[in-house]
Amino acid sequence: MSSQSRDDINSWSTCEPAGARRPPHGQLRHAAGLLFAALTLVAWLVPSAQAATVPLGTADGYAVLAGSAVTNTGPSVISGDLGLSPGTAVTGFPPGTVTAGTVHRTDAAALQAQRDLTLAYDDAAGRSSTAAISADLAGSTLTAGVYTSASSLGLSGALTLDARGDPNAVFVFQAGSTLTVGSASRVVLIGGAQACNVFWQVGSSATIGSASAFAGNVLALTSISLTTGATLNGRALARNGAVTLDTNAVTKAACTTPTSTTSSAGAPGTGSETGSTTGSAPTGRAARGSARLSGPQHCVSGDFRARVRGRRIAAVTFFVDGRRHHTVRAAPGRTVFTLRVNPRRQHRGVHRISARVRFTTASRARSRTLRLAYQRCSTADVRPRFTG
Repeated sequence: MSSQSRDDINSWSTCEPAGARRPPHGQLRHAAGLLFAALTLVAWLVPSAQAATVPLGTADGYAVLAGSAVTNTGPSVISGDLGLSPGTAVTGFPPGTVTAGTVHRTDAAALQAQRDLTLAYDDAAGRSSTAAISADLAGSTLTAGVYTSASSLGLSGALTLDARGDPNAVFVFQAGSTLTVGSASRVVLIGGAQACNVFWQVGSSATIGSASAFAGNVLALTSISLTTGATLNGRALARNGAVTLDTNAVTKAACTTPTSTTSSAGAPGTGSETGSTTGSAPTGRAARGSARLSGPQHCVSGDFRARVRGRRIAAVTFFVDGRRHHTVRAAPGRTVFTLRVNPRRQHRGVHRISARVRFTTASRARSRTLRLAYQRCSTADVRPRFTG
């Protein structure tokens, strides 16, 4: 097989033969087809197109914020500010401790934080729903979006939130009434998802069950209760009622910005490994493996190259529209792994490239699959044809 045929994508074109006579109004039908393809691309990208995070204002600095009271039993540890307004009763500290923060009891700071919490609550409650969800999220894997339950919302097991490589992915859960998290339940964050970008807007009160590992910012209209041994990576922010603690760890979630991450879910022109490394490697250790996929950012009609760049890559296997194309293996001096694409051999519309990256055994990184989407189109194809 020639290098040309090995590097080009095999044809599965449905394009019409050159010079074929189109039926009347063919140009309009073809333009409509291109529009449909563009809409298809947009629809495919919607799960990865991120809305802005819910702004917490000054409430961002609080791990715990309540309206009527804060009550603690046992050696709870609050990492971040603890605030109360307009109530005055903060009890159980000690044995509870507040680290990396300050206790604000009915002061101007707590009052402002409550005002900002109200704005954040209304923001989260007013967002348009991506999908309706069942009363129990156990066993679900969800990507970024706004998920709505008209009444109560529960979790009796594990919920997985997948950011698909985008550290800015935002997850909003709207519960019409209560949020009830069962004992030993947990929220698992994968694909670069961050607890700081997860929001639970609760129409009444929230209960986090014993020994559970919960994640996200709980914005409750009334009260929040954390039962024995529950941990919260996020914030417990109650507008009108109390926050009740019992031997808990509540850690204010802070967003971090990876050195090089974009959506692996298919944003045009880019892709990245899920959980890519952030910052430099620890002293005395080899750098962790990383990878990034780049390609076209607009519709294309001529040849282009999709490229994977990174560190400690052993091999990259490329797929186009789910079909395996070829594998590029590491070689001395090679830092870029390339797929040459000839869109003229493809039908018009949306196409997808996947790059399965395998790292060296010394990289301390697992294999990743990166993705991007592009559209095969040509301005010449929609140029009006005059026959009169």
